[in-house]
Amino acid sequence: MNSALFESLPITGLYVAVAFLMMAFGEIGYQFGVRTRTRRDEDAMASLGSMVGGLLAMAAFVLAFTFSMASSQNDQRKQDVLQEANSIGTAYLRADLLDQQYKTEVKRLLQDYVDVRLEAANTRNLNALIAESVELHSLLWAQVSAAAIARPNTNTSLVVQSVNDVIDMHEKRLTDALRNRIPGIVWIALSAIIALTMITLGTQAGFTGKRRLVATIPLILAFAVLMTLVVDLNRPQSGLIKVSQQSMIDLQNSMGPNHAPTVE
Repeated sequence: MNSALFESLPITGLYVAVAFLMMAFGEIGYQFGVRTRTRRDEDAMASLGSMVGGLLAMAAFVLAFTFSMASSQNDQRKQDVLQEANSIGTAYLRADLLDQQYKTEVKRLLQDYVDVRLEAANTRNLNALIAESVELHSLLWAQVSAAAIARPNTNTSLVVQSVNDVIDMHEKRLTDALRNRIPGIVWIALSAIIALTMITLGTQAGFTGKRRLVATIPLILAFAVLMTLVVDLNRPQSGLIKVSQQSMIDLQNSMGPNHAPTVE
């Protein structure tokens, strides 16, 4: 479910595809019910009704569980933005504790780093920007380590710790944004349960001879909306629901009047 092809699908197209597939599974069940209906069997109809109710409850539970996972991950990404902005801001302020020859360069590198991080949050081509972030880590570390060796004291130790926190936050954001996603097995289980639910619902309609499209279509569309919403939350880079970068933008704006923001 995290393949490049899946990620490239627009969210509106995905909604249409999910709704269409659910209707198709319902139609398969309906045709099966029509072809197997030989006589009116009250026990069979009651049994099918119980099965449909149980499967709908199970699908709703798994969908709610999956939504909770995606929502929690999205909340964590929001916290990561705030924490990274605070880490960079702290390092930027503590750079004033360094000697002038290191202070100016460290501040410039941190300004560039904020620009790169904001650009990375608004593009799908991450590899080059991740590499640039790692390169800036090396340059920052070279500056603060040289400052600490030249003048080992409490001030330089504080700056070294702050830069180390900035580097750590890069890996944390990368992990939470790109690696901590809903597992594929959960998507498979959710898809299988909903497909079986639609087939059973269609079978019940075919067996009774009553489609009840007025009730079935809104149900299918509602499930499709929820599934699409979960997928959207699981797409931090390309979905309609995106994590706000306002904390980083505010930090960028606070880094001095001569530092022009790169993100509106």
